[in-house]
Amino acid sequence: MMQQYLTLKAEYPDKLLFYRMGDFYELFFDDAQLAAQLLRITLTHRGQSAGQPIPMAGIPFHAADQYLAKLVALGHSVAICEQVGIPGATKGPMERKVARVVTPGTLTESTLLPDQENKTLLSLYSEDGKYWGVACLALSAGSIRLLECDSGALAAHLSRFNAAEVLVNNRNWAQQSQITGTIERPAWHFDAGFAQTHLQAVLQAANLESLELQDAKLAVPAMGAALQYAKETHLSTDTFKHVSDIQVEHESDFLVLDEAARRNLELTETLRGEAAPTLFSRLNRTGSGMGARRLRQWLLEPLRNIAHIEARQGKIAHLLGTLGSAPDPACFGLVKTLRAMADIERISSRVAMQTAKPRDLLALRESLQALPQVAELIRSFGDGEFDLALQALQSPPELLAELVQALADNPPVLIRDGGVIADGYHAELDELRNIQTGSGQFLIELEKQERQATGIANLKVEFNRVHGFYIEVSSAQADKVPAHYIRRQTMKNAERYITEELKAFEEKALSAKDKALNLEKVIYEHLMVWLGQFTPFLQRCAKELSELDALAALAMVAFEANWVRPHMVPHALLNIQQGRHPVLEVQVEQFTPNDCGLYPGKHMALITGPNMGGKSTYMRQTALIALLAHMGSFVPAASAQIGLLDRIFTRIGASDDLAGGRSTFMVEMTEAATIVRQATPQSLVIMDEIGRGTSTFDGLSLAWEIAKRLANTNKCLTLFATHYFEITALGNELDSVFNVHLSATEHQGKLVFLHRIEAGPASQSYGLQVAKLAGLPALVVKNAQKRLDQLEAEKRAMTAQVDLFDTPEQAEAETPASAHSINLILEKLNETDPDELSPRDALQLVFQLKGLQG
Repeated sequence: MMQQYLTLKAEYPDKLLFYRMGDFYELFFDDAQLAAQLLRITLTHRGQSAGQPIPMAGIPFHAADQYLAKLVALGHSVAICEQVGIPGATKGPMERKVARVVTPGTLTESTLLPDQENKTLLSLYSEDGKYWGVACLALSAGSIRLLECDSGALAAHLSRFNAAEVLVNNRNWAQQSQITGTIERPAWHFDAGFAQTHLQAVLQAANLESLELQDAKLAVPAMGAALQYAKETHLSTDTFKHVSDIQVEHESDFLVLDEAARRNLELTETLRGEAAPTLFSRLNRTGSGMGARRLRQWLLEPLRNIAHIEARQGKIAHLLGTLGSAPDPACFGLVKTLRAMADIERISSRVAMQTAKPRDLLALRESLQALPQVAELIRSFGDGEFDLALQALQSPPELLAELVQALADNPPVLIRDGGVIADGYHAELDELRNIQTGSGQFLIELEKQERQATGIANLKVEFNRVHGFYIEVSSAQADKVPAHYIRRQTMKNAERYITEELKAFEEKALSAKDKALNLEKVIYEHLMVWLGQFTPFLQRCAKELSELDALAALAMVAFEANWVRPHMVPHALLNIQQGRHPVLEVQVEQFTPNDCGLYPGKHMALITGPNMGGKSTYMRQTALIALLAHMGSFVPAASAQIGLLDRIFTRIGASDDLAGGRSTFMVEMTEAATIVRQATPQSLVIMDEIGRGTSTFDGLSLAWEIAKRLANTNKCLTLFATHYFEITALGNELDSVFNVHLSATEHQGKLVFLHRIEAGPASQSYGLQVAKLAGLPALVVKNAQKRLDQLEAEKRAMTAQVDLFDTPEQAEAETPASAHSINLILEKLNETDPDELSPRDALQLVFQLKGLQG
């Protein structure tokens, strides 16, 4: 048995092997030790290998899904090995083979997938490490997405795909593009010819031109590798029957959000890694899992096409303007109806792959029965805004009719338990079931018949598990037993007999249950094959339902929170009146709205003000309003004019990357470098407290030059928050820069935050007051105040000393020797280019300057 196990394990060395033994999946050696640690199951030992006990751990096969879900969530893959042989049919261990490989990126099972997000498989292909083809396969949704981009934009594009696994043809190139956690696959998986053949077979197309893929020279090989990987994991010929939706995307289709922006803006999880409160949790009023996934996709993939944006806005406006049961708009009734719908998108995938469970079909039947109600709601909207959705919801009548006739009202979870197929659907199955349930009546009738035929009044026809069916006659009546009775057993006071009729019924009755289960499985498989032809309809239906759900959720939020429809313009600008933070506005008792105006030629706002004054909130809310507008949503403001953006960059907060060997300041500078290199005049940049992780003068110098570079060279729309008051001088130096501050005041010795944006720089930072509010001991604050007074006095003294002389000439006249030396030194330094100095030249320069000092 261990030889068999090790042979199978050698085929899947990088995956945990679930080895079926009776009612358990067992793991051995290193797999057992890892599984015991991850799943918190008991680690035991069995037998020996090389004189050492073999570690072993196991889980019940009927509870495997809950353990698989844990392992997949932790990023592990599992090869599931089943018993396929017949017990006793072969010598040695029963025949086994791997029936399925469960990996994080190729999941289709409802028990392993989160309801509100897809887990996708990404494949990357490059020929030089500079330009990449990207393929995204969402097997649970039956969709393929292709994209080509340069290495600089690769990480940002990948952040929106939510990849659970990433395949590459060169791991070194991927790491250079800051893509980690990849799986390197053989070169032939990325062969262009292989990929083309595979893709044409999956999509049943004659050539790539018919799919409009002829120009995707890098994305197609990437897709070939993804399809091969999925084929190896599912080990089924039906793996791709539902894959029909293929989209070729371009970099200009979406407003790009990199990982830093998604994290800092808390789009789908908080900075602490929690699911709420986030922008997604604020928007997610959907009634179904497929609606939530669609809304999540829209959030992470904001649009850059004004026509598409306005189309979504128009549908939301239509839902808001259509009153249902007053005073709520129709969107409330729509979401309530959709809440009763099943996840048709994922069920259709499992139907096509022949892996749908009986409860999946029950849920599908109930959802199809609810479609007329959804259609009726859509018709009540009028104006033809949702005509395409209405057409997609017209279910073929034979589909629902077959499910009603074929499926029992309350089927079990698994087909092997029986009772899935309804009575009356299949005559032979009904007969086998009648034999099982009607044997008691048969025995009563047979007993009555035999008593009359033999004249034996106390004759009994009975059954037990040991001897089966039998006729029992007391010993006193044995002389009346007919000749065709066959003695089966002699008792103390009775004899037991069998007849040919009873023997035939016994054989039929005892095998009826097994025959019924086997027949039911065959009928179910035929039903699944028949249902497969409706996969295209189910996918169209799911798509329209999910979009309706997402639109209705956005309409509900807009209605309840009084959000407005933003006006989109083709050039980059932000004109937001009385903007609010979409998440915080419902978490605080009274939120203070603020305006924001960024325009070409006046595109950088320097923001100062006290800690806790609201600078970060103001910047985040501006970015979130811009993001909501690009996803087609209404926005929290009195009015908003939003120009098309290409990217949103963020540099907020302090965090390190210990695993990557990067300090807090290194992370800060890396993110700043990305922004400076990639931001364009169509980008929005929010930068908070840059330069804090080093010395004061280092930080101030870096912050000054970064702000100046963004204003002069990048010319992007920028919100730049800082505590370096010296930087506010840029507002006077550069026409494109202006100062604003978050106001605060002291009242009766207490600091009061007004959270209001006002023109001009802040007058002070209120750092000690905030420290006091934070609970710092009073003595510490008092001593800090003394130290602050001392530092400010020293600064004033130094300033006064410099101001003693009105001109450099006067200063030189008053202090001729020192002033002259300083001037000589400065002249020498101005004439020197440090980048051109060799180490020896630099040393000589130091000695020269030393001599000039006099």
